[in-house]
Amino acid sequence: MKIFSMFDGVGGFTIGFNNSDSEFFKTTYSNQYEPSRKSQDAYEVGVHQFPNMEHIPTDVALIPDEKFVEMRENGVNMIVGGFPCQDYSVARSRKNELGIQGKKGVLFWEIIRATEIIKPEYLVLENVDRLLKAPTSQRGRDFAVMLASFNELGYSVEWRVINAAEYGRSQRRRRVFFFVYRNDTIFAKQIDEKYENKPSNNLLNIKEFNDYAQYIFEDGLFARQFPVKDKPFKENRIMFNELSSDIKDVSDNYSDGKFWNTGVMRYGYYYSADTVPLGDEKPITLREIIVPEEEVPEKYYIEGDKLEKFKYLRGAKRIERTSAAGHQYIYSEGGMSETDDLDLPGRTMLTSEGTVNRSTHLLKIDNRYRLITPKEAERLQDFPDDWTRYKQLENGEVVEVSDRMRMFFMGNALVTGIVKRIGDELKKIIY
Repeated sequence: MKIFSMFDGVGGFTIGFNNSDSEFFKTTYSNQYEPSRKSQDAYEVGVHQFPNMEHIPTDVALIPDEKFVEMRENGVNMIVGGFPCQDYSVARSRKNELGIQGKKGVLFWEIIRATEIIKPEYLVLENVDRLLKAPTSQRGRDFAVMLASFNELGYSVEWRVINAAEYGRSQRRRRVFFFVYRNDTIFAKQIDEKYENKPSNNLLNIKEFNDYAQYIFEDGLFARQFPVKDKPFKENRIMFNELSSDIKDVSDNYSDGKFWNTGVMRYGYYYSADTVPLGDEKPITLREIIVPEEEVPEKYYIEGDKLEKFKYLRGAKRIERTSAAGHQYIYSEGGMSETDDLDLPGRTMLTSEGTVNRSTHLLKIDNRYRLITPKEAERLQDFPDDWTRYKQLENGEVVEVSDRMRMFFMGNALVTGIVKRIGDELKKIIY
């Protein structure tokens, strides 16, 4: 499989697929560009780590169609990417979320443009799980538009919200993954044959309803590699419906509500259910990934006023505030554990990791408090140690990356161990 990695970051998808089978999966093109930054650090890390790959340091919207034609002619048959999620992220307040109309949300259409030209057999995509219910004013609309867009191009979409710690990894990171496949692939035809081809127009056909349920509980890629219990969390947490064939109509009028954490869309019909992991995979704990204390530089230890600030931020609060309009209100916030439990997997890392922030990991070891190191942050995402330590400049010089930027990379990254398992199952599907 020759791969084009969009919104590549520091190569998480490539690491995951390489760990699955570096001979079978070959990332031949990548695109990484951060318009808000003068220094393209992530791109430069990619150049350093993958010298034989063609790296494209351009705003994806400015990549000409001819480049995608070249990729198709050079055999690219899979697109991967953790497309920008800032507009959907829970890290932003609801009043500021912009959804698919947002500045970065619109980059999804570049995935559609690349798909339409390259015509890959498969795509594997990732985003924050909030995407499934964005925007607040029209829950599920953004995701419905995405499903309708892939349907129009002749693709099926399977999705699953995966908490990495529930499948044996070291971070409680919930992300929605998508397995998108062209409807003329061998896998698609096998599914058609098993389920007697395309669905009818009768949404009440109980056999079709049960077929779709069997797909997401047993037959789909995620069901095979990330098994779940054989029934939804609650019997009423299912959805079976048809998308409008008019994407604009979906955008303007979608009102079916929330998509659940697991589902499939084929030929314009979608089935979704709230599934529950089997729970038989033991996660890796923080204690298992931290480095020996003698290897931790002194700058990561916290004391004095900074430690008190951490304790305040993580504590419960009930504060009287005044809005810009002069209205008084009570801001309340629940308390957190003062430090992170070393015998649990890590919490979700954000791009603010390493700063004095409520969400930052704070460890207490040998009666001292400290932050996690960049190497430990990499381990929480299943990256090799010191993967982000160096970057290669345009003149060929290799220099070190700042600790702050390395933490930012990991806050934006994905758990590569999850990608490896997707690759393991994808090989079985292709063969």
